[in-house]
Amino acid sequence: MPSKLDPPLKHAERPRFGTASTVVKLVAIAAAVVLASGASVAAIAVTSIANQVTANSIDISGGQSQPHVGAFVGGFNVLIVGTDNDATQGDYFGERDATLNDVNILLHISADQKSGVVVSLPRDLIVDHPKCTDPTTGEVFDATYNQALNTGYERGGLACITSTVANLTGLEIPYAGLISFNGVIEMTNAVGGVPICLNEPITDTDSGLDLPAGTSVVKGADALAFLRTRHGVGDGSDLARISSQQQYLSSLVRTLKSANTLTDVTKLYGLAQAAASNIKLSTSLASLDSMVSLALALKDVDLNNLVFVQYPGSTGDPDYPGKVVPTTSVAEELFAKIKADEPFTLDANATGPGSSLVDGGTATPTPGATDEATNPPTDGATDAATDAATDSASPTPDASGSSTPSPTSTAPAVIDGVTGQTAAQQTCANAFGD
Repeated sequence: MPSKLDPPLKHAERPRFGTASTVVKLVAIAAAVVLASGASVAAIAVTSIANQVTANSIDISGGQSQPHVGAFVGGFNVLIVGTDNDATQGDYFGERDATLNDVNILLHISADQKSGVVVSLPRDLIVDHPKCTDPTTGEVFDATYNQALNTGYERGGLACITSTVANLTGLEIPYAGLISFNGVIEMTNAVGGVPICLNEPITDTDSGLDLPAGTSVVKGADALAFLRTRHGVGDGSDLARISSQQQYLSSLVRTLKSANTLTDVTKLYGLAQAAASNIKLSTSLASLDSMVSLALALKDVDLNNLVFVQYPGSTGDPDYPGKVVPTTSVAEELFAKIKADEPFTLDANATGPGSSLVDGGTATPTPGATDEATNPPTDGATDAATDAATDSASPTPDASGSSTPSPTSTAPAVIDGVTGQTAAQQTCANAFGD
């Protein structure tokens, strides 16, 4: 990035929203269950869903061939983009003067498909945009530098955003999806609601959020209001809002993996139908075999090993008022770990200003770590585990009778400056000013 940043583009402040990075997983699991039913009615329903998915697909390849997930082995990356204005969002949210990609969430699954990292990229993150072509009008946009990430959609839609994030992170992103306000509402309704927690009552007239302290199961407009609220949580910033989004996504994943969701065929079909109607997938992903294969790849990811992080950055740069300037050194460390599938941990205060761990939480679990490492034993088991660890680290006599140290495991590196949580950790949103 150039040492001197160019002046940012100016955009009028407008309401924003959040969305779920796991929508692809919702579609995939639902499709897999419906396919497995074997009933003729289900077959008709699957055909209808498949046709919708194909009809709504978006080419992000720029005309180049891309592999489908059908026979996928190893790791992969999926980008989910939420827009704040489209023809289907309804009158409730009002008109916008532009369609912006206000939510940009990158899902990385490791090569062994046992762990994953979900990266939230702030809408106002200052990035370089590559040359892009609008797929509708054919208009060509030259590369720009040091502009907000959420200006990408109007430069070339989902394909342009995908290219921008790929250039920023150094990761190949062959799969992507696009969702709007109504899509978030319908997906949340289909899963039956998502439990979220507030440390104090929050009322935010801008987003429409009005919930009491404690746990509430939100769906529909309430779920969207929680995801959109900025002035109601933490320090009132977009970065605080990302903490709320991570709480929601973590709870959504736990809800999806619960027995009540995964064994309810009606609910799963509703998810598939809602997704087919409200999510536009890249052509590389928009087929039932691809979605089912993706579900199979995701099913073994443990909650402790799925970590949600925010792209490293900070506000307060006088050249970019109200924008998020990347913390380059931290971002490079983070994405080097992600690209290499190397485990890492976050520091003890990693949840950021928008949320806090329930009951103080525990040490942040490690992507790729075992359950024992992320969930230490308690009571009598602690002493036994400690003794076992001591014994394993004790010198071991060799054939000559001398002692040689036994190998010890190396603790994963802590990446300071990265905020987030795992899917297993439960958090509560902090009211504005806390």
